[in-house]
Amino acid sequence: MRAAWTTFCLFAVILVASLGLDHLLVPDIVPVAFAEEPQPSWAVMTAFFLRAVELIAGSVAMIALAVIVGGLIQRRVLAR
Repeated sequence: MRAAWTTFCLFAVILVASLGLDHLLVPDIVPVAFAEEPQPSWAVMTAFFLRAVELIAGSVAMIALAVIVGGLIQRRVLAR
């Protein structure tokens, strides 16, 4: 269980850091199809990379949380 909590906390921190960097570095960048004015390519690529990191970190954190909840449920069912 300790490894699952460590994984959850680590990826939650990565998610928050990525969200913070996204809002700090590229706040007004939108997907290319929705842009009305030209956007710098570095900003679009940075926003894409940070969004990918956010999605991966969020997914791993949710999986770790599901493992934690499953372990707690299993422990309570087997204790009866």
